[in-house]
Amino acid sequence: MPSSSNHAAVAFVPARSGSSRVPHKNIARLNGHPALAYTITAARAADVFAEIVLCTDDPLYARIGEYYGAVVPLLRPAEISTSTSPDIEWVVFMLDALAAQGRSCELFSILRPTNPFRRAATISKAFETIITKPGADSLRAVSPATEHPGKMWVLRGEFMYPLLPLTPPDAPWHSQQMAALPRVFKQNASLEIAWTRVARADPPTIAGHAVLPFISEGYDGFDINMPEDLAEAAALIAKGRVKLPQIDRAPFPDKLPTDAR
Repeated sequence: MPSSSNHAAVAFVPARSGSSRVPHKNIARLNGHPALAYTITAARAADVFAEIVLCTDDPLYARIGEYYGAVVPLLRPAEISTSTSPDIEWVVFMLDALAAQGRSCELFSILRPTNPFRRAATISKAFETIITKPGADSLRAVSPATEHPGKMWVLRGEFMYPLLPLTPPDAPWHSQQMAALPRVFKQNASLEIAWTRVARADPPTIAGHAVLPFISEGYDGFDINMPEDLAEAAALIAKGRVKLPQIDRAPFPDKLPTDAR
């Protein structure tokens, strides 16, 4: 375990191969390297994890992960690698797999490879934050929301109803100025860290109840979720507006499904 912590921690990099909106987004090349390489590199540089584990259902993704310094104890089964599979399913699966091999941990972090701009310093800062808050179950990166849920509606039949009905009856949020509404935050793709005990609770979760906010800065919360996000990431890199983690090896040499794009 790195000397910067007395707590055994593991980083999980989830990279299933079945993305429909941006096919193979986790291995789309950015500046020559597959996207997931930057998350693995940042996790290694943070120096807080005993292991960086790529959690994938695809043998090619596994080879890419291992090339850049992650370990792949085993592949995720197809039944927990669908577009609707809850994170807790593969988290428990990977924790069980590591425990069966004698590799237990007190904390786990989820570092999604759809954010190539996450910095090692961000990971280290978040890790130090959670271990100094003994009452916390987990920590989750968030950003200020640009659209307020108090002004959102759901449709039911011919009518619509406020998404958040429990607002002041004399001045509902949907009728107030934005400046008068409580500040809200949205979770982003930067990071999540939790004590392993929350995934072993009944019921198991990846967050527990006492969740620390970790407010992202700059592009630390960027997420490649749509085709335009991938184009934006490439443009940001080309214009020098953001720095990628510095990778210490040549680009993955084999042809990737995204190389023909």
